[in-house]
Amino acid sequence: MNKPLDNKDRALLRYLQGDARITNTELAKRVDLSPPGLQKRVRKLEELGVIEGYRTLLNRETLGFDMLCFVQVTLQRHEPEAIRRFKDVVQSMSEVMECYHLTGEFDYLLKVIVRNRKHLEQFLVDKLTPIKGMDKIRTSLVLSEIKATTEVPLGDESAEVEGES
Repeated sequence: MNKPLDNKDRALLRYLQGDARITNTELAKRVDLSPPGLQKRVRKLEELGVIEGYRTLLNRETLGFDMLCFVQVTLQRHEPEAIRRFKDVVQSMSEVMECYHLTGEFDYLLKVIVRNRKHLEQFLVDKLTPIKGMDKIRTSLVLSEIKATTEVPLGDESAEVEGES
């Protein structure tokens, strides 16, 4: 995005991150814009890719997914075909909520939800381990979630970050 966000854009985004179901009328009031002016700004933020979409967040535990795990994966080789294959296979796994390609000791970090211990075993043994080129898998079970958010911090751009000019 070339043009920096102004205060109204940041306020609008804060409200939408907190509750994407807020009505346009209410949102326009809160950010002191006319409804057409608000719609124009929202459309522009969507076109710029600042707003990627609107989703409903579900509570995994109420839906029976009691275990949250982080799985670290290392591939045997870092050849383009092995990387492509891993990405393709992981994208089809419904248990994988997020997957990141990393630098460092492990190649990938997967955020995985499963219903129970047996489901975790089935996921690791039947789905993840058989991927061609797999080397190491290390799984950590989450005991408790300390912080989980989808909100991006939208500080005032005029305020400098300490240590930067």
